[in-house]
Amino acid sequence: MPVSKKKTSKVLRIALAQMNLIVGDFKYNTDKIQKQLKLAKKIGADVVLFPELAVAGYPPEDLLLKESFLDQSQKALDKIVPYSKGLTAIVGYAEKKGRGIYNSAALLCNGKHVGTCRKMLLPNYGVFDEKRYFHEGDSPVRFALKGATLGITICEDIWEESGPGKILCGQGGVDLLLNISSSPFHKGKGSARRKMIQQRARSYRSHIAYVNLVGGQDELVFDGQSLMVKPDGKIVAQGNSFAEELIVSDIVLTPKPKKKISSKSNIRSYRLPADIFKNKKYPSLKTPVYTEKSEVEEIFSALVLGTRDYICKNGFSKVVLGLSGGIDSALTAVIAAKALGPQNVVGVLMPSPYSSKGSVQDSLNLAKNLGIETLTLPIEKAMKAYDQTLVNVFKGTDSGLAEENLQARIRGNLLMALSNKLGWMVLATGNKSEFSVGYCTLYGDMAGGFAVIKDVPKIWVYKISRWVNDKEEIIPESIITKEPSAELRPDQKDTDSLPPYDLLDPVLLQYIEEDKSVEEIKVPGLSVADVKRVAKLVNASEYKRRQGPPGVKITPKAFGKDRRLPITTGRKSK
Repeated sequence: MPVSKKKTSKVLRIALAQMNLIVGDFKYNTDKIQKQLKLAKKIGADVVLFPELAVAGYPPEDLLLKESFLDQSQKALDKIVPYSKGLTAIVGYAEKKGRGIYNSAALLCNGKHVGTCRKMLLPNYGVFDEKRYFHEGDSPVRFALKGATLGITICEDIWEESGPGKILCGQGGVDLLLNISSSPFHKGKGSARRKMIQQRARSYRSHIAYVNLVGGQDELVFDGQSLMVKPDGKIVAQGNSFAEELIVSDIVLTPKPKKKISSKSNIRSYRLPADIFKNKKYPSLKTPVYTEKSEVEEIFSALVLGTRDYICKNGFSKVVLGLSGGIDSALTAVIAAKALGPQNVVGVLMPSPYSSKGSVQDSLNLAKNLGIETLTLPIEKAMKAYDQTLVNVFKGTDSGLAEENLQARIRGNLLMALSNKLGWMVLATGNKSEFSVGYCTLYGDMAGGFAVIKDVPKIWVYKISRWVNDKEEIIPESIITKEPSAELRPDQKDTDSLPPYDLLDPVLLQYIEEDKSVEEIKVPGLSVADVKRVAKLVNASEYKRRQGPPGVKITPKAFGKDRRLPITTGRKSK
């Protein structure tokens, strides 16, 4: 009776370097990668993964069209290579090869650049423009290490079920599939991504190690949540959201029967030196601790990190914003204080004759709760000066929108003056609902360097604010419960111009994020005429949004790269 050969399990110590990097700062990125390689070696990692385009930062956009940028990317990688002595590293970088540019992963081992994997599936939807810059890779890559077979994929390569991962795990007999990624956050993305990775592991019958970028880059914010998953979908280790970490765990592999690659297959194989594992020490590991966040907490964390990184990476340390006594400026102040520290936030009260005493006091109470500095700059004299200057031109007309908008523009001018004089970045405080329908003043409350809650619908502004107050009252309850008002004329309410936000936001969700036609949108409590009016406001406000500041993306479809519509279009006349 034949004796079956017993399969021998292999243990690989895998490290995921979940990092916050800076686009185009090659020295900063290189130094951080080198430090992580030293740490990974110290803890006995066999393989350490770095995020997609880690050397250059993600996304580099049109910097990739500069030869000097690509040269710097290669030189930076060359400085990283020697630090792979004693281990194997997968490092994302921008590669110039012949006349093509590739989104690549360098396979480094024992101080040498052994091979390269080039991203095969290039996303070209939503915020992604990779076909604008990169050529597609033409072959999946695998390598042998310590008796096991590992495959390399890059971000989008794993999102497509029938992509390179399936080829590697099927035809290539891969035991562990590696994926380096820079996958940006939006509401629900972390959960969807985790489920996708687990499904791929079950489908491919392979272990998967997945590393993701963390940090803010312009309007994008990356949430990390790197993963190691077993073939049954069970999570071995997981990185926390919005935090830099080196996640390390031992993965026990039962190698699959080795497959001889068909001559028709385009899989590229590398064999790494085995002697680097002789006498290697494996220190004991601490069990990675993952703390799950609620949906609201994740969004708040994204807003905080996105704001902090935008301010700090652009060379600012202090911010200023207008405090109106409303919920939008209150939440913006809370996020700014959390992101930068209360000592680096200045709230400016700019009361007009139409500002209620309650709003002024609410702003002061909020500032006291947060511990931020306040300035009070009344605008009544400036309003009268404008009225005097325009008296002849406006003669015979009724006071209306132009005069209301002047108040917002006076406030915007004062904030920008403080920015110019004192070097503070101005934070705009408008929310997504207002930006959608143009309920904001160009060169007024839209003025600023960064719009923190630009992609946060009004109903979510309330949800997040109540979450902020869950343990103690930080935002005065009177701010949360008062009826929204711009306070630009006597007894003004937002509902004078717009449907209530609990009805408006569902329309905006369907029209903007789901791309439904006016005829398809159904919201109980709103007539077809109301829906048409909202859609018309959205269409007519595109020119405003083009001139507004950037802000953190937290919804599946944000204004800007996600949604690109012409300003000039016949739709406005319909």
